[in-house]
Amino acid sequence: MILLGACAGWSLITAAVHGGRPEGMLLAVLALAAGYAGGRVSGALLPVAAPCAGAAAGLVLAVTLPRLSPGPWYAGPLGSAGGTAALLALAAGAACCAAWAAGVPALRFGLAALACAAVPAGLLLGSAAGCVAGGAVLLCSLAAGSAHGRGRWLAGLAGTAVLVTAVIWAVAAGALPGGLAGAFGGWFPAHRVPQWQDALRLAGHHRGLGVGPGRFGELGGLGAPASPADGRPHSAPLQQAAEQGLVGVSLLAAVFCWVLYALWRTARPTPVALTAGAALTALAALASVSNALSFTPVTAGAGLLAGWATARPWSP
Repeated sequence: MILLGACAGWSLITAAVHGGRPEGMLLAVLALAAGYAGGRVSGALLPVAAPCAGAAAGLVLAVTLPRLSPGPWYAGPLGSAGGTAALLALAAGAACCAAWAAGVPALRFGLAALACAAVPAGLLLGSAAGCVAGGAVLLCSLAAGSAHGRGRWLAGLAGTAVLVTAVIWAVAAGALPGGLAGAFGGWFPAHRVPQWQDALRLAGHHRGLGVGPGRFGELGGLGAPASPADGRPHSAPLQQAAEQGLVGVSLLAAVFCWVLYALWRTARPTPVALTAGAALTALAALASVSNALSFTPVTAGAGLLAGWATARPWSP
């Protein structure tokens, strides 16, 4: 709660200095906090039914609302701007957590089938990233069944998120070799890399307070004149760096690290903790290359999954 309060407070400070619009950040913090609280309560009372219902709801949202972004349908592996892929990854993680918490073999098999549904759903929706993210969560969940400790696994998940962010940062800075940068940039629309470069340029000129939340659409765009007018660089770390400076990036990273620490300390079974960590790491990777965190169902779903995985089941 202290970290989320700091995120909200810092967005208000930077908005007051530069005249920005902190409503989006405040809504994301509120959705995450509400989801986490709801996950802790429902996970304590219904440790199997709550994540099962959440997984089903995530799949239904991904199928019935395939175009979560008001902009055009993006080509490449992200599908609809990463929002659909994020919902599929979270749904797969929630279903796997419910399966590990279930004690009846038949129920566990049914929940595993629900988790597997995220992979073909990604193919049907045209989101290759959703298919890959859901499959990665399933594989990590299977591997978690034979894990004897959490520390090294969670450290590996944290390293994966750091690696993805570092690669995106290197692409924006032009630090990758030409062939590798060209191959990586070919996975995304033509305007995506210029958007990242604009965000890095703004972050370099305003390292302390950034340009203010919600102001990237006003001050960016010099390198991507034909990009969709959604006002976002489609990368959560770069957007934080451009709009809220280094402090904003540090707070975003601190929230993710705290979630992994809470999963390390939780009393839930190790497979549940590691599965939730894998799903949230997949979300972090998607958020690094898309605007997945701009959608309230995604941020609320992330809070719910973290709450379910750290809840203490109530017993009379």
